[in-house]
Amino acid sequence: MKVYFLKRLLLVIPTLIGVTLVVFAITRFLPGGPVEQALMQGQMADGQESRSSSEGIGLAPGQIEQLESYYGFDKPWYRAYADWLLQVAQGDLGKSYRYQVPVTTMILDRVPISAYYGLITFVLTYSVCVPLGILKAIQHRTRLDSVTSIVVFTGYAIPGYVLAALLLVFFAFQLEWFPTGGFVSPDFADLSFSGQVVDLIQHSVLPLVCYMIGNFAFLTLLMKNSLIDNLAADYMRTATAKGLSFRRSVLNHALRNSLIPIATNFGNALSIFVAGSFLIEKIFSIDGMGLLGYTALIQRDYPVVMGILLISSILLLVGNIISDMLVAAVDPRVRFD
Repeated sequence: MKVYFLKRLLLVIPTLIGVTLVVFAITRFLPGGPVEQALMQGQMADGQESRSSSEGIGLAPGQIEQLESYYGFDKPWYRAYADWLLQVAQGDLGKSYRYQVPVTTMILDRVPISAYYGLITFVLTYSVCVPLGILKAIQHRTRLDSVTSIVVFTGYAIPGYVLAALLLVFFAFQLEWFPTGGFVSPDFADLSFSGQVVDLIQHSVLPLVCYMIGNFAFLTLLMKNSLIDNLAADYMRTATAKGLSFRRSVLNHALRNSLIPIATNFGNALSIFVAGSFLIEKIFSIDGMGLLGYTALIQRDYPVVMGILLISSILLLVGNIISDMLVAAVDPRVRFD
């Protein structure tokens, strides 16, 4: 098993190279890159209409070449990628085209916010969905199962960003129970410790509801269906026939086997700690990783895009390895040779 996971870890490097290579090559051929945006900004500053020629915007060909050299577009894409890869190997993700700030600094400023929402969403989702799925499986086709199914499917049918807009309009603007947006209030530093805690909770309630709504139904039904299948298995009838109580049969046998699909999805949730939803963050004015990645993509800020892609890919690949380890720990039948 150790050899298997060592091979998986070694495969992370070529996989990262493949993913970043494809995306880096795409950014080189997309229209509206940083050079074109710099030319457009110069054109708007001069108050002239959009033209395709460089003379129409008052820039000489030598100045355009300087812009291409400044942004690294004067080299073939594969040489530029090799330079970027060497830079990353040295721990440098480059500088933002738009803000001239190190990409590492921009990401680190937003990681705590995304990690905060990601961690709380992760804990709340699993702590609620797993017990609820177990309860729904045991109480299958009862009134409790029907009522909770209506709630679960209703939440699953509503996209998170739509729910975010509805919650913001109703609870923030009309009832004024919660703030309209932001991670904390502008006067957060001036509040007492208890006041800071209350302020943070008030700003977190509505976004957390929207973050949880998507995975809530999926994990609940996954847990329920998996447990129902195991409750109908032959080994459960055998355990009951030997005198083992139903509760002990569920806890000692069916529940462990039912956690295998949950364990498969458990490691993949690692990426939510830095991912986030740009639509939810946009609606609630939260400066997280999701909004940063979306803004960088719209602004063609490719160093930021590549930095976020690199970190997200690493977390996803490591999460897959963790999922395999959890499956091996839960399911004794699994052996990695």
